[in-house]
Amino acid sequence: MDARTPKAVISDSNNEIGLPKIDLRRYLAMFRRRARAFWAAALVVFGLAILLTLQATPHYTSTAQVMLDSRKQNVLDLQQVMSSLTADTSVVDTEVEVLRSRALAEKVVRQQQLDQDPEFNPRLRKPGMMASLDGLLGKTSKAPVTAADKQRDHEVVVDTVLRGLKVSRSGLTYVINIEFESERPQMAAKIANAFADRYVFEQLDSKFEATRGASDWLDKRLNGLRAQVEQAEAQVQQYKAANGLMSAEGNTLTEQEISNLNTRLAESRAEAAAQASQYNTARAQLARGSSGDDVGGALDSPVVQQLRSQRAEISRQVAEMEGRYGPQYPALQKARAQLNDIDIQIQAEIRRIISNLQAKAQAAQGQVASLESSLGRSRGTLASNNAASVRLNELERNAESVRTLYQSFLDRFKQTTAQQGIEQSDARVLSRAKAPSVPSSPNVPVILLLGFVAAIVAGLALLIILELLDTGFSTSSDIEQRLDLPNLGSLLLLSSTIGGEAARKASPTRYIVEKPLSAFAEGFRNLRTSLLASVPGEGSRVITITSSLPREGKTTTSVCLARTMALAGDSVVVVDCDLRRRNLHRVSQHEPTVGLLEALSGKVPLDRCLMRDDLTSAVFLPIAKGDPVVQDVFGSAAMDELIVALRQRFRYVLLDTAPVLAIADTRILAPKSDGVLYLTRWRHTHRNAVLAGLRLLQSVGARLTGVALTQVNIREQARSGYGDAGYYYGSYKSYYTSN
Repeated sequence: MDARTPKAVISDSNNEIGLPKIDLRRYLAMFRRRARAFWAAALVVFGLAILLTLQATPHYTSTAQVMLDSRKQNVLDLQQVMSSLTADTSVVDTEVEVLRSRALAEKVVRQQQLDQDPEFNPRLRKPGMMASLDGLLGKTSKAPVTAADKQRDHEVVVDTVLRGLKVSRSGLTYVINIEFESERPQMAAKIANAFADRYVFEQLDSKFEATRGASDWLDKRLNGLRAQVEQAEAQVQQYKAANGLMSAEGNTLTEQEISNLNTRLAESRAEAAAQASQYNTARAQLARGSSGDDVGGALDSPVVQQLRSQRAEISRQVAEMEGRYGPQYPALQKARAQLNDIDIQIQAEIRRIISNLQAKAQAAQGQVASLESSLGRSRGTLASNNAASVRLNELERNAESVRTLYQSFLDRFKQTTAQQGIEQSDARVLSRAKAPSVPSSPNVPVILLLGFVAAIVAGLALLIILELLDTGFSTSSDIEQRLDLPNLGSLLLLSSTIGGEAARKASPTRYIVEKPLSAFAEGFRNLRTSLLASVPGEGSRVITITSSLPREGKTTTSVCLARTMALAGDSVVVVDCDLRRRNLHRVSQHEPTVGLLEALSGKVPLDRCLMRDDLTSAVFLPIAKGDPVVQDVFGSAAMDELIVALRQRFRYVLLDTAPVLAIADTRILAPKSDGVLYLTRWRHTHRNAVLAGLRLLQSVGARLTGVALTQVNIREQARSGYGDAGYYYGSYKSYYTSN
């Protein structure tokens, strides 16, 4: 049998190991030993209950009821700015919290002026006996009330009102009970009704504010959109004017001009063809030997017709005179001369008509050419206008979209404005509170019964506490006698060595480097020295650090011990072997992306997984954040190879493991190491837990090096005179320094 195996672990027959057994004689002996403490605690608690009952001020509770109204009257068929409440469970519970809110309580306090009521404002109450005595002795002086004092008084009043308020839902209904407790029945009813009324008013006010806020926002938005519409339309008109795209009746001026030119060109061409036809016909008639009498223009000419009428009349006279007189008759000769003159005039008029037909034909043809030239220029302008219309279409689309958005906002603004003044509350007061006639507290029989039960419980609790306080390990002699294992050292609680504000800010893992001559650092140097003597071998050493329960300082001890070894010139690495509560990465300023699991899987080289200490030459192998691991990591061949690799590179390999009672990983790792450093929290970890953990390690063949006490409060130990250093702490505490 291994000499290092603790006596208590060897056999389960020891009465200090195993599950607790019911031993009536043990409990009777404990009661007789601590009977005075039991009765003292019971009498004190029961006396306090009686005293509180006698001094308690009667309080009255009044209840008002409000109901969430799920049926609403639809006045306007418009979309509401703020939707009404749906009376489901979550909504009712939410409204209960609204009634309990501090904001609503503050409004009730201001409305009811409760800060002027002594029941709620302690500053207005009559001074007590001690204050009156101090006033008689002249020890107090009334200082002026500042704004800060008034604000504090207001906060106190609100807190007092909230303590007296109780809001609850009535079963699964839509009814909410508002109860208020006060020293005066009328005040209880008044405040309960005030909460109910204010709650209903706040609902209406919130809807009104939402509607008004929406109207104001829409109005501001409309102003901006109106300016955008005007700007967009102005850009369209300016672009049209600049590029000749002005239009009327849906067509641009150029398009209308082309249409008019086409019409006029067609008319001119027809007119030119008609004139040319008349002229060509007249020329053809003349070419055939016609005298021009049958020319269409001559037939229609009134001058020719008049001359022909005159010639006919004179011809008739000539015929009469030729039959009656001779050819030498003067009148006949004159008449013949007139006929010749008329024929000359007719021919001259016919030539003029033919010349006019030629001129008209030429003029019509010139007009056709002019119109064709204008039409060509207009078509060129239309082509350039069509190219410019692409940008115009874009501007018009932009203007139309802004105009549509403006119209939608304008319609919504009109709807919202029309909705103002018709908001309805989502709740109504179902029952108003009335002043109660019977106080609701204190309930004397119940208080006395509870006081008696509390007295018994307090006495028993004190017995249990006193007994539990003796279950942990306090000194090295406790460890050596009960466990038959060497005590490798006592690691102090940092706050017990420095105290003050510095204790709250100091980090143990940094303090050991910053203050190497302190009592806290000396404990780890002692632990290192003990480990050197306890763990056999001249080469590298693998040490497993574990404990029975969580929060016993395993990671802190591992880091501090590693830094102590590094400061002494040793090469040391700390491996985080707690897969469930990885803590080693906290000593660094950054979250590691790779670590132990990546090194074991072979995906990442070991050098990349190692993390260098910022303060010393120590090295850490943390666990990177990732998915939980379910396979047996520490029992694999990869873990054995990793330990061998670390042995070759470092003199000390510290395995920061999980609690041995809760996790099986430690029992797998412990046999792979050269020794196991077992930690137990000073006066905290139960002896049975320590014994059970050691027995589990012994069952897997682990080498138990020794036990170290952690988080030892040296000041408390010195005051109680308990422990190895308790007697001498006052003598040698000045030997250490915090520098």
